[in-house]
Amino acid sequence: MDLAAADERSGLAVVSWSPGRAVVTSLAVGVSDAEIVTAIRGSDKAGIDSPLGWPAAFVSFVSAHADGVVTPPPPGEGSAWRRRLAYRLTDEVVRASTGLIPMSVSADRIGHAAFRAAGLLPLLAPSGVPLSRAGDDVVVEVYPAASLFCWGLTHRGYKRAGLASDLVSSLLAAAPWLSLGEFEALWRRSHDALDAVVAALAARAAATGRATKPTPEQRTTATSEGWIALPTAPLVDLVDPRPPSDR
Repeated sequence: MDLAAADERSGLAVVSWSPGRAVVTSLAVGVSDAEIVTAIRGSDKAGIDSPLGWPAAFVSFVSAHADGVVTPPPPGEGSAWRRRLAYRLTDEVVRASTGLIPMSVSADRIGHAAFRAAGLLPLLAPSGVPLSRAGDDVVVEVYPAASLFCWGLTHRGYKRAGLASDLVSSLLAAAPWLSLGEFEALWRRSHDALDAVVAALAARAAATGRATKPTPEQRTTATSEGWIALPTAPLVDLVDPRPPSDR
């Protein structure tokens, strides 16, 4: 799921997996909340390209600000203080692992998508038990550009006009087992559709134990702020049904 604040910029891909093969069975851009909820409820694992939470320091800051009791940073520490307000633990882990800097959910426009994600998560938990933002349940947070980096593919600038199709060709060469069928033309012309399929591939990595998880020390924070699952194995491993430990 390439989630945007507006339906018309949101891409949704459904992929069916079998040993040695993956087939895109549905791909659309311009999807409603109802369509998203229906698709995710029918999935074993769903990757959402949107922050699932806010930095803990930012949440505390907003509460303190509302009460008029913000404590200013010590002299010379303003930059580090603001960075803690802007970036989550998982953002810093991605930065250290890939060199990519995720957009700040508290200071960039991606916050609008996060508002939508926050409204969707309760709809995906009809039992009333909140879904894990650390990726333990059906939903896992993904970052397509970072996933592409982990797979050794073009991960910068591919959303510029004409470049998405080039990336699709490279991805299909790296994953010849992936079948797009009637959806290949849409995948080539829309970076929202492209990111949706990459999000589905990243979700598969998480579902099969081939993506990063928070350490025990990181788990409490990840449960609140969200956790970006980064692929830890090559693309070809996604169609190997065996767990990594059995290979």
